[in-house]
Amino acid sequence: MTVNTANVLGKRRSLLHEARCQNCSLSSLCLPLALELEDMEQFDAIIRRRSPLKKGEPLFRQGSTFDSVFAVRSGSLKQVTTEGSGEDQVTNFYLPSELVGLDGIDEESYPGSVIALETTTVCEIPFDRLDTLSEHLPELRTQLYRSMSKELRDDRKMMRLLSRKTADQRLASFFLNLSERFRRRGYSPYSFRLSMSRADIGNYLGLAVETVSRILGRFQQQKLVDVSGREVNILDLEALAAQAQDPL
Repeated sequence: MTVNTANVLGKRRSLLHEARCQNCSLSSLCLPLALELEDMEQFDAIIRRRSPLKKGEPLFRQGSTFDSVFAVRSGSLKQVTTEGSGEDQVTNFYLPSELVGLDGIDEESYPGSVIALETTTVCEIPFDRLDTLSEHLPELRTQLYRSMSKELRDDRKMMRLLSRKTADQRLASFFLNLSERFRRRGYSPYSFRLSMSRADIGNYLGLAVETVSRILGRFQQQKLVDVSGREVNILDLEALAAQAQDPL
């Protein structure tokens, strides 16, 4: 065995070791949240580790047969649904530890295409094996129900956001949502990088990209946020939260 071959094999073993649920820094946020070590090993055994997705590469396409859910390990993705008119609608963004594909269970097909916004790694969890395992592990089933409940709750929040709030409130709410999601993962809730473009943000919030840029300019003048390219610094979290609220 050559030195280079040994190095490659060593790196692969290291990556496989790091990819196990027991060694994952996100396990406290993911499905194995409440599992004991032995149960976690059973869960780990059903997971398929996939090669990293490149920016712009699809995880799956709209209409594909539902067979797995996916946990984001690193990077980020967007979900895009193509309407009957052929128009694309961004319907979700996914960050590390979040589950992708739960909305495909009902009709047994994925309702939108999920595309990498940057280099992204995921754990694939075959749903039939997850369902079978959760019958024997009540804690796993409870966590799965919680994930589904959270997705329903987030969908309701999004409907309210689009139907009742002003453009300024939508963008402020979007930043607050990202801030909280980064905080839960142990990152700064005040400084983060946007992996999505302004066009994607506008599409998601039902706003023209010019409107997003104009509101960002106004937020900077009001000293709520400082934006440089895709780097966001929240300067006044309390004032930004007030901006997101419905007017009295």
